[in-house]
Amino acid sequence: MALVWRTRSAGETEEFGRLLASVLLPGDVLCLHGDLGAGKTVLARGIARGLGITGPVTSPTFTLINEYSGRLPLYHMDVYRLDGPGDMADLGYEEYFYGAGVTLVEWAGRVEEVLPSERLDIYLKGFPGEPELREILLTPRGKRYEELVEELSALVRAGY
Repeated sequence: MALVWRTRSAGETEEFGRLLASVLLPGDVLCLHGDLGAGKTVLARGIARGLGITGPVTSPTFTLINEYSGRLPLYHMDVYRLDGPGDMADLGYEEYFYGAGVTLVEWAGRVEEVLPSERLDIYLKGFPGEPELREILLTPRGKRYEELVEELSALVRAGY
């Protein structure tokens, strides 16, 4: 069961991230997919806010991983500059994927081979001519993430 959600502004995209954060558990892995400017970092900021992280949240394009402390630790990776999945070993990715926090991977398709088989894939898409409109598609991979999407869908229907 996938969930499709549309937002009409960066604020709405961030708010959707806050709502998503409310159903996250330790060990969750979120994989973000989308073109430049699709809203990946805005969604990541919303997730961080939903986890109680108040400081600046930026894409770790050059540092590769930013770690934040909140209700759960957030490990925010940007793997755009990596040459491929082999570079992930140098980052110690398994400690993040199977740790006590939430791991969020921007440009996840670049390291598909090392991603956990159970995860939440999130596809963000913008629309030409409507710069603020975003479509967010959540595709669960595995039972935990199917339950997460069901819980999030219930919250969305309830108007939260």
